[in-house]
Amino acid sequence: MGDHVLSIQSHVVYGYCGNKCATFPLQLLGFEVDAINSVQFSNHTGYKVVKGEILTDEHLGQLTEGLAANDLDHYSHLLTGYVGSASFLRKIGQLVPILRKKNPKLVYVCDPVLGDNGKTYVPDELIEIYKTEIVPLADIVTPNQFEFELLTDVKIGTFDDVERAIKKLHQIGPKIVAVTSIELNDRLLSVMSNAKDGTIITMDIPKIPTNYTGSGDLFAALFLAHSHLQQDLKIALEKTVNSLHSVLLRTHEYRSKASKEPAQKAKTKELLLIQSKADIENSSSKLQAHYLNRK
Repeated sequence: MGDHVLSIQSHVVYGYCGNKCATFPLQLLGFEVDAINSVQFSNHTGYKVVKGEILTDEHLGQLTEGLAANDLDHYSHLLTGYVGSASFLRKIGQLVPILRKKNPKLVYVCDPVLGDNGKTYVPDELIEIYKTEIVPLADIVTPNQFEFELLTDVKIGTFDDVERAIKKLHQIGPKIVAVTSIELNDRLLSVMSNAKDGTIITMDIPKIPTNYTGSGDLFAALFLAHSHLQQDLKIALEKTVNSLHSVLLRTHEYRSKASKEPAQKAKTKELLLIQSKADIENSSSKLQAHYLNRK
């Protein structure tokens, strides 16, 4: 069995988020990707109109049963992102041990998509399900700062808070915690912790003045790939963040020059993913990570 990912997250017809953000980068980095959609929307929810459907646990069950019946459910990795309903999320929890029975070495990367910038965009009941049923099953978890706080009940104000929240997440289950971005004292950081050796790695990220939909989905996919391809998790984080920052910078520079629309219009915030193919295949080494407490 080669490097083969089952990716369960949202699908949009137009634009880039969810599986549209994950599939292309993973394929560029050498992974086979099978995608199951948790929702099928015309576009992401930042637009004024969204049409489509939220898939149910029955849909997920039918698809995974079909794969199993044909002995097609052999995966090296499971990646999960946006889920729109409690029943669908619980079905993922039931799927993990089934996939691990087929491959005991399966690596589960959980992007616990709950919200951002202080606002949730999933039903509140999903928070507790993630805490008690899903995150305990994950090997790697990739929350943003808001999700990090929700999962640990720790408000981040200092780096001591970060370390305390990381410890709580490790106690829940994941061996690796990779927080996509944390704002501390006017610094923007990615922070990664490895429970195996107790190391914490930090990485300063130059700020870009606009938030782009799909950036967290892209981080999770890139980190899945590089944490598998690299022996050193510091290098994995560097490759992930450098590629992601290059995509965001290219998108911001192009949109700023090309669009006469206001910067907050949803269409101007779509990632230039295809145009960033080279940045995904060969990440720069411009941004460096640092060990906080190498033991």
